[in-house]
Amino acid sequence: MRRKTVALAFHDTAAVFAGYIVLGIGFGVMLRVNGYGVIWAFFMSIFMYAGAMQYAAVGILASGASIGSTAVATVLINIRHIFYGISLLQKYKGLGIQKLYMIFALTDETYALVSGKDTPETVSRKLYYFLVSLFDHCYWILGCCLGAIIGGMLKINFEGIDFALTALFVTILIDQWLSTKNHLPVFIGMISTAICLAVFGSENFLIPSMIVIVVILTLTRKKTKVTPEMEAEQKKKDEEFRQKVEERVQRVMELDDDADIKEVILKDEASAKAEAQPKLSKVEKEEQDV
Repeated sequence: MRRKTVALAFHDTAAVFAGYIVLGIGFGVMLRVNGYGVIWAFFMSIFMYAGAMQYAAVGILASGASIGSTAVATVLINIRHIFYGISLLQKYKGLGIQKLYMIFALTDETYALVSGKDTPETVSRKLYYFLVSLFDHCYWILGCCLGAIIGGMLKINFEGIDFALTALFVTILIDQWLSTKNHLPVFIGMISTAICLAVFGSENFLIPSMIVIVVILTLTRKKTKVTPEMEAEQKKKDEEFRQKVEERVQRVMELDDDADIKEVILKDEASAKAEAQPKLSKVEKEEQDV
């Protein structure tokens, strides 16, 4: 299970890797051009890890702004993370001490992957969320350090490299659009943002649009009522699963030869696939009917 979880997390963060490397290089180059070296890029990407705020921090450092103005700018740029955190309360519930790091490592791209992904039963949900956060963070650190190195070596025009952030968001949006049939949240986000942009202007539209989007999504969310029959059915499934696990463990413990153990495992996997096939066929038939 651990290996499958690592592989899935790495696969799902591949697009973020491509975007963070380019975007991180842009930040590193900007930092180097303003007189700050690789050490600054390394520690800022580790302890700040704020994307847009790191870009803004380059100008703040270069202008010698006060601590107060820096704090205000940080809050205004990253206040959208409040809404991210609220919507992830249920997903991050019961994750233990590692949740502290995941809260720190929450970025726009990490949020998009975690919030839009239902992990399969063959992987660990807790480990998957943690690895997505960790991998994205490592990609960002690597990109920032590479940018600082490249910025000191190459004397070329890097103008426009920060557009990688926009391209990355578009890639994630397309991936989520293709992975689900419910496109209502996308239209809500686009229409709400366009209206707030027209009303409040380009400098003040972000927070109002976030509030409007959260309110509308909350009001339009479908609530599933859990009936006693549903609870009884779930308990029955849990009990059947527990019995199967106990039987499997008992059979393996009774065997001494590795070949016999492997044969039992292969038979169990074949049996599980055979049981799942009718269910899959039923789902495919329903989709065809729709």
